[in-house]
Amino acid sequence: MFKKALLLACSCLLLSDVASAQTTYLQLGHVDYELLDRLETRSGKLSDDLFLTAKPVSRKSAVKFLMETRLDARYIGLSAIDRYNIAHMISVSGEWAEESAGAVPSKHPILNTFYKTQPDLFYVNRENFFLSVNPVISAVGISEQGNPDKLLFTSSRGVEARGRILNKVGFYTYFTDNQETVPLHVGRWQDSFAAVPGADYYKITGTNSYDYLLARSHVDFAAVKDHINVTFGYDKHFIGDGMRSLFLSDFSAGATFLRLTTKIWKLNYQNLYLEMKPQYQRGPDTRLTRKYATMHHLSINAFDWLNIGIFEAVVFNRKDRFEFGYLNPIILYRQTERMMGSPDNVLLGLNFKAIALKHIQLYGQFILDEFTISELTAGNGYWANKFGIQLGGKYFDALTVKNLDLQGEINIVRPYMYSHYDSNANYSHYNQPLAHPLGAGFMEFMGNIRYQPIKDLYINARAMYYQQGTDTAGINYGSNIFKDYDTRASQYGVTLINGVRSQCALASFNMSYELKENLFIDAGVTYRKRAYDGAVLPTETTTYFTGGLRLNIVPRNYDYY
Repeated sequence: MFKKALLLACSCLLLSDVASAQTTYLQLGHVDYELLDRLETRSGKLSDDLFLTAKPVSRKSAVKFLMETRLDARYIGLSAIDRYNIAHMISVSGEWAEESAGAVPSKHPILNTFYKTQPDLFYVNRENFFLSVNPVISAVGISEQGNPDKLLFTSSRGVEARGRILNKVGFYTYFTDNQETVPLHVGRWQDSFAAVPGADYYKITGTNSYDYLLARSHVDFAAVKDHINVTFGYDKHFIGDGMRSLFLSDFSAGATFLRLTTKIWKLNYQNLYLEMKPQYQRGPDTRLTRKYATMHHLSINAFDWLNIGIFEAVVFNRKDRFEFGYLNPIILYRQTERMMGSPDNVLLGLNFKAIALKHIQLYGQFILDEFTISELTAGNGYWANKFGIQLGGKYFDALTVKNLDLQGEINIVRPYMYSHYDSNANYSHYNQPLAHPLGAGFMEFMGNIRYQPIKDLYINARAMYYQQGTDTAGINYGSNIFKDYDTRASQYGVTLINGVRSQCALASFNMSYELKENLFIDAGVTYRKRAYDGAVLPTETTTYFTGGLRLNIVPRNYDYY
């Protein structure tokens, strides 16, 4: 299907001689997303071009928004640091800026060839061709109390490139070779699920040590100039405005995708067609089977201050073929699924984002797997009332302190959510959840503080507390989305925290200083404790310290468990 989709995309490209609105996209997890989110709220008006709920975001749209925001900086009341951040981000994506405001030239280029512009190792910008090439490097040391390994070490090295050809095709590629030795609790998660979050194939090289490659890439062109973009590639996506997403997160590995993005008036409509890997047992090298998903998300700026969205996804398993009924970009997938006998896993969702007083942002999601009205109103804990709720808020320039941003979030997901009787159709990819990393059957509270006291220093403090049911004695209480829901413990009496209760608290403090363009020195500390009712499993307590350097790569975090 994806080979056909690529051929179709190329055919459309050849026919689209007038289309010149191709773009590339910001790397997920980048600090620039926090800047865009902050500036949009501080402007007091939602952008009809950005639509930050659906990520990754187009660099072209981001730069256009920043250029417009810079003109209103005095009226909005932006700080000097905000103005610096705007100029910095425009410089990094300078190919989309006006000629006089693009990438900033370096004072001392190397051999008059490398680093001719401040952010880029190699940079070419001609009328019909643009190319930016940069190294990707990170080296992080971790010292964990109680870990027999004195020093844990994680490193990555690779390359990132983006460009455009004839002003018609945008392209991006990213590749790193990674060696990772993780804290003890992270290793327990990875060994339990036979997965490394964010990665696909990996090798075990020692106790809690893993070796894996990460590759992402895409090509993009405009099927209808300024309105419809077609993107084909291998990457991750995120739908939501919170720290977590109950729809689709960037926690799992990348996947082969075809994406249609339609922007018109106050509407943004995204169609995703995905080829993924079902859960599997690790063993000798072999060709893994495939499963597929189709998702669409319609977002509308109903008012200048309110965005609402509708989400639908279907995950299905067919033997090496796509279900053509799910190619329809505007049909209701639940109807298609029922027409085929309801063999697949369909989810429906609603989301909103509201801004107020140029400082406050409220957001939320509601995701529904299935439910029965009569059973829901009966209040008898029917197992198949499967849904999740997210509510959150952000406070920018909190307490009149410039560049101090606060965020709080609650996530609640019922047991057996995201699971399915066919293990190949559960809401997962490469042994990793597609949505929230905790899976199901939990209640989570999160808080985050971001502060930028000077232009190059970023301070972040985060706290997380959750309760979740735990499977014991081989009984499926609904927290593990990889288990067949027909193996459930009971039909009724299913509470939010089903089974043995576990409680986990995590707090972290991190600082990053930008030595030069996209080169950061990081330092941080994390404390975590997890305990189980009745001490049915040992209490886990750990504190670990991190420090390192990174260039053109986002930091690796372990706050998912």
